Amino acid sequence: MTTFKDFYVNWYSRSVAFAREYVLSDDDAHDIVQDVFIDLYERFDYLPEKINLVAYLFTSLKNRCIDVLRRRITEEEAKNRIGEEYRLEIKMKFDSLEILDDDLFDEESTGKIIEKALAALPERCRIIFTKHKLDGTKRKDIADELGITIKTVDNQLGIAYQKLREILKPYSSLLFFLL
Repeated sequence: MTTFKDFYVNWYSRSVAFAREYVLSDDDAHDIVQDVFIDLYERFDYLPEKINLVAYLFTSLKNRCIDVLRRRITEEEAKNRIGEEYRLEIKMKFDSLEILDDDLFDEESTGKIIEKALAALPERCRIIFTKHKLDGTKRKDIADELGITIKTVDNQLGIAYQKLREILKPYSSLLFFLL
């Protein structure tokens, strides 16, 4: 049986050329070959005497190359998916800007949008939100006036904010700009 050193000297460069042919990268090819030869070195003394070392070597190389290529395919598919999601988001933003109604920029239209959103709130939320945000009434004063706790005022304001966010979502960037 041949020694590991002789086998390594005879087959290392051919193994690198073989791996490079498939993985298309010198660094990856050298890494694969190094890993295969380390694995072979660790098992060398335990291999059967009549084993075809060349077949064993190239089967190991083939499997490692497949692993590298499979990983690359998975990475490329993930990049493409992310790229496609980004492209769709950009397209959606472009389309939304194209259809943006210029009339929304006047105060009257904006006022109507906000009035409509406030009218869609449950009555108690609308009253508390209007008193606090539009009239400037303090939370404690609202609680005293309505006979409720400050915690209830806070909860109702939270509900109002959440519902307004949902209702005004199509106008969020416009309202941010205007307000």
